[in-house]
Amino acid sequence: MEELQRNPMEFHDGTFREMQSPDSEANEMVGSTIPKRAFGRFLRGLREQAGATLLMASLQLDTSKQTVLRLEDGQPTKLSTPQLKSLLDLYNVSPSVRKEALELWQEVRRQDQAAKLQGTYKGWWQAYADQFAPHFNHYMRLEERANHLSTHQLALVHGLLQTPQYRRAIIEVTEPGVSEVDMHRRLELAARRQQRLADDDFHLDVLLSEAVLRHQIRDSRIMAGQLRHLAEVSSQNNVSLRIVPFSADMNLGVAFQSFTLLEFPHLAINLVEPPVIYVEGTEGALYLEQTNAIVRFRTAIKGIQQVALNESDSRNLVSKIAKEYEA
Repeated sequence: MEELQRNPMEFHDGTFREMQSPDSEANEMVGSTIPKRAFGRFLRGLREQAGATLLMASLQLDTSKQTVLRLEDGQPTKLSTPQLKSLLDLYNVSPSVRKEALELWQEVRRQDQAAKLQGTYKGWWQAYADQFAPHFNHYMRLEERANHLSTHQLALVHGLLQTPQYRRAIIEVTEPGVSEVDMHRRLELAARRQQRLADDDFHLDVLLSEAVLRHQIRDSRIMAGQLRHLAEVSSQNNVSLRIVPFSADMNLGVAFQSFTLLEFPHLAINLVEPPVIYVEGTEGALYLEQTNAIVRFRTAIKGIQQVALNESDSRNLVSKIAKEYEA
């Protein structure tokens, strides 16, 4: 359901750290959270290497521990260059590290300024902020910057592939009181989001349980149209659709619930952006970037791929079930 549903049906029963939603080269990365997140991790590494606590850092900046956490998580935080220099003094960094930290900070500031000038500082989706759950703002920033998404879905079609009719039906079921005006705005948001599929440099790998195809949303005609759309979109070079049939053998990957792995392009500046796992929950979302978590989910994806139908057989199955709905 993603941005359309404030109370998602699915959640991942894991034991990972939950992050509450955070609130190219310069032109390419305008409005992106990538520099802030990378810079924040850089500062966290310096603090941990120095053996400094959050309390020590907050006292040095004359702020709260929560503010330091927000800074290290890459969330919007007021920080001046003198404050940063004071923090680097506390961490007792070498001249070369100090220089690198200040250069990274200037890169973050340049991109923030460019974003403000272009009017994209908050992201185009902010115009629809009243139509999605708070945590989804952070996801949209990640999805907008990502160049490769791998998603595993157990019950519903991924938002990037949903037809307007299918999406409308979900909203009508989950939020029966939604106004027609809000409905229109949510469908408009979805359409703008799906424009990413027209970008040849963006790749989407979708692993769908057969249950997604069989789980009828309202009207059989809606499902027929949705499956026809899946078959059509899956013929694009940048979209891969594979179905995990009911007959698939059980393995680690199949046991995982729905999730999305987001991967990002290499940056020209000296910042490295690691992959992020997004898992939507009933009351928020998990954003996982720890190495062990990424490895675990990559292993899960490989396991699912081993038992999923190939792309051709998947497209045939989708078309076959679409005909069943049309009968």
